[in-house]
Amino acid sequence: MDALQKIAAESNFSTIDWVIVCVYLFGSVLIGLYARRYIANMADYVVAGRALKTYLGLATMIGTEMGLVTVMYNAQKGFTGGFAAFHIAVVAAVITLAVGLTGFIVVPLRRAGVMTIPEFYEKRFTRGVRVLGGLILALSGIINMGMFLKAGALFVMGVTGMTDPTRLNIIMTVLILLVLLYTILGGMISVVITDYIQFVVLSLGLLVASAIALNKFGWDNMVNTVVTHRGEGGFNPFHESGFGTGYVLWMVMLGLVVSAIWQTAVMRACAAESTKVVRRIYMWSSVGFLIRCLIPFFWGICALVYVAGHAEFKAILLPDTGQPDPQHTLMAMPLAMSATLPAGVLGILTAGMLAAFMSTHDSYLLCWSSVLTQDVLAPLLGERLTTRMRLIFARTFIFAIGVFLLLWGLWYPLGQDLWDYLTITGAIYFTGAFAVLVCGIYWKRASTLGAYGALLCGFGALLGLKPLQDLLGVEWATEWVGLSTVAAATVTMVVGSLLVPDRKKEA
Repeated sequence: MDALQKIAAESNFSTIDWVIVCVYLFGSVLIGLYARRYIANMADYVVAGRALKTYLGLATMIGTEMGLVTVMYNAQKGFTGGFAAFHIAVVAAVITLAVGLTGFIVVPLRRAGVMTIPEFYEKRFTRGVRVLGGLILALSGIINMGMFLKAGALFVMGVTGMTDPTRLNIIMTVLILLVLLYTILGGMISVVITDYIQFVVLSLGLLVASAIALNKFGWDNMVNTVVTHRGEGGFNPFHESGFGTGYVLWMVMLGLVVSAIWQTAVMRACAAESTKVVRRIYMWSSVGFLIRCLIPFFWGICALVYVAGHAEFKAILLPDTGQPDPQHTLMAMPLAMSATLPAGVLGILTAGMLAAFMSTHDSYLLCWSSVLTQDVLAPLLGERLTTRMRLIFARTFIFAIGVFLLLWGLWYPLGQDLWDYLTITGAIYFTGAFAVLVCGIYWKRASTLGAYGALLCGFGALLGLKPLQDLLGVEWATEWVGLSTVAAATVTMVVGSLLVPDRKKEA
């Protein structure tokens, strides 16, 4: 890491950039804190009183999903996969548009009036399914966001030239404490307001920075560099030297998950004013999902061009033999941008990125704390859990999750591309949830036993984590582990439902 730190010290980040970042971040926090005056009950806290209209819902949905970690892992995929990575963006856009047009899964959930997906499990099956589903969802989601902080730290290191690990840890701790403060106090209303501001600022920064990068590196130079270093696999996602057919199929599944099954996105559907608004949010979000992938992919390719032209970078990130450290390739984009963008523009972009970091954290923290409160504690404690106690528990869970994120981000060895880590940890939840939601909504014979079995199948996705594979002495592709788990959960749901149907459903 010493060589990368030496190069990072040459960043264009200046005093004016620090001023822009500090003013913007603290202004966002103050606005978020102001929102606490509008919190009266759990519905206000979790789904903003179900009053989101189309444009605000669209902005906050894209704002949450266009987080710093999103930019980092997509840029890493652009760096390692070249133009072939664009298939991920196209698939995400097409699937999200299809969900908006058909209302698949999300409209029935909004019509059911639930605040979380596990709440639907109880309405359709039993309270036990809700509790198990809530625990798995929260566990998967918390582990899934465990690398967000590390990605943020690497971004700060690359873009600012700050190399002192102690100072980095202090800055990231302050950021997450700010997020905890206004999320604990303001809930979904704070999230919506700050997401909207972040959406506007980050969109401006992305457009300006992309124009500068294109002018700096040139399209022809980008294409030629991908040809040289990635070959045909850098253009054709189905080519065996690139992503491969299995990976493309896995991305189709992920496109559906991100839009219709992942709880943080579904919370926007549940918070929408009506099912008509839900459809509109998803249809327009398809454009946002396309752009949120394409622009970081583009930056990743720009970083590839930059690295290829600098011997210090090339020795580390494009070695002649073996694969580079995933943590190193994560830093490629911020290092390239810090050396390309002028002062001022770099500050606006960094402010937007760090705000995006906070925006993603606030939504995810609120989501998982709400699931633990509403879907685990509430069903177990019943009427003893008052509204005041629910708010206290939700806020306590937010703080506890924040502490976990600090610890997990420090010691977990990544070992694989960040996007692949996120897909496989998310699969612990969504592989079972996919089977339970689809069958629970569209198949009358779906039963409780089938739901239990499908949810438990999700733990098979853990076999896709690189550290666990190293421990077991195996090497399995992430995409095939994920697809196999989806298949196992679906078969278990169907077979379990046919073997042991719910009596009340048969009556």
